[in-house]
Amino acid sequence: MFKQPAYWAAWTLTIACILISPYVQPAWLLSIIVILFCATLFLIPGTRYASISFIVLATLYGLGWLPLFVFASTIAIIVNGEGAYRALKETPYAYPAYVGAGYIGAVLVMIYFQHYVPLIALLGVVVAAMLKSALSNQVDILMIEGLGVAMTMYFFGELNFQVDLTIILVAAIIAFAFGFAAHQLRVMDLSGLFSAALIGIILIAFTRDIRWFFIMLTFFILGSAATKYKYSYKAALGTAQGHGGLRGYYNVFANGLVATAAAILFGITQHPIFTAMFVGSVATAAADTVAGEIGMTRSNPYMITTGKRVPPGTNGGVSLLGEAAGILAAITVLAVAFGLSVSTLSMAVIGVVAGFCGTNMDSLIGATLENKGYLGNAGTNLLATLFGGLLAAILYWFVH
Repeated sequence: MFKQPAYWAAWTLTIACILISPYVQPAWLLSIIVILFCATLFLIPGTRYASISFIVLATLYGLGWLPLFVFASTIAIIVNGEGAYRALKETPYAYPAYVGAGYIGAVLVMIYFQHYVPLIALLGVVVAAMLKSALSNQVDILMIEGLGVAMTMYFFGELNFQVDLTIILVAAIIAFAFGFAAHQLRVMDLSGLFSAALIGIILIAFTRDIRWFFIMLTFFILGSAATKYKYSYKAALGTAQGHGGLRGYYNVFANGLVATAAAILFGITQHPIFTAMFVGSVATAAADTVAGEIGMTRSNPYMITTGKRVPPGTNGGVSLLGEAAGILAAITVLAVAFGLSVSTLSMAVIGVVAGFCGTNMDSLIGATLENKGYLGNAGTNLLATLFGGLLAAILYWFVH
């Protein structure tokens, strides 16, 4: 992406921009300066998309839509990370180098601006690495990376959530260790590794409680085991999870986005209704994944909307075996939540009910919207976990 002279030109521009940025006011003046530099940089072979990315970010800053710290940190993460990655591209250390160099860039910006938000910087770096691994074949990847990092840092910065550095370090170590282990076990691809690490960091940092991560880990173990169950048989039928059972960022977010949002809301409000939402969405994800993977090993399931026999793996197909496996998965998730004292007994019962209803909602959505081409599998999973999470929250509200 960066040829050597082009990279150093971009790096020099980045350093110069960051150093002068606090002293150039109003914001639109710095924006114009950066845009003019980038217009020149655009003429250097190998810097086209980097230049466009910086121009877009500078424009957002100049319009007052992006804080100076976020603008400076984003370009530091992208340029430093990209340089480290290119230097070690042919080695197994390319992505660790990307994360390390990107975070060092963000830390230096924090020190220079005296604006210490290590969690926000970490989330920005992980998002950058996730986007790079997911879209590595896209020629315009730097544009997407830049916007993704900037929007992530802006969103979490607006939350103004404070957390101890020790918790951030623990969250990063545990989340990356989990993602690396999953990748080594060939359960997740690289984009899945970084998206799972992102969710893990958010869960631990916002709840300040590693137990929430263990509940999500329970879903992951159940889902992975169910995916591998009779995989060769499912592959022969053409119904197995693609890429040898590897799950990517779309799988991780489809099943974990609602739970992540619930954890963030709990961290901000400390209201137990968001705990119910969290366990309900995770129970739904577990029940749906296990029911689908186990159920498709049963011949001739029934379409949920008509009751007619359909081939295994058909969207909306349900079977007694799948339903039983799904309920058992939901019970397992809530047993862990109750055993870890994250969930009360009544909340656990609500979570199981939400998980069961959520997985059948997934089948209903699959039989209607997905089969008609309005949604893909990831969209169906996201709506199902949202339904399960909201149902658990509503039931908890009425019970309490």
